[in-house]
Amino acid sequence: MRHTFKIFSQILSIWIFAISFLAISPNLAIASPIASPVKIASVDFTKQTAIEVKVSLSDTANELKFIPDRFTFESGKRYKLLLNNPSGLKHYFTSKDFADAIWTQNVVAGNVEVKGNIRELELRPNTTAAWTFIPIKSGTYELHCVIAGHTEAGMRGLITIQPSA
Repeated sequence: MRHTFKIFSQILSIWIFAISFLAISPNLAIASPIASPVKIASVDFTKQTAIEVKVSLSDTANELKFIPDRFTFESGKRYKLLLNNPSGLKHYFTSKDFADAIWTQNVVAGNVEVKGNIRELELRPNTTAAWTFIPIKSGTYELHCVIAGHTEAGMRGLITIQPSA
């Protein structure tokens, strides 16, 4: 009985060490001890050159529309949305479900870089922002401006994420 408790205690200590080590090093990949005939290459998606996509939120005539209003991305590729609001009105680029289906590397606006989960971007008149991300979940997601009346007036679109080729 004492020997069994000692072994259990040692195994528990190893698990506690492993879990605390993973908490300190979240980017660590642990290989399976079981041999696999498939060799998996590690890829650092943040080192890919970002595919730039220009998006205008309205135009100088203050039309309530995204230009373009349809987007198609491929999962596993790195993109940079170059958002521009040339109008005299404030607009939002809002697509919660899309935001949940991507990994955001950062958003850069002016001299500020924001990291973490992004749900929507507000662009004030005559401002720009760059949103760098990697799509991870396939699907079609609605895009709109949350300002009252803007969606109804035509400020909406669709974002599609396709599985990687």
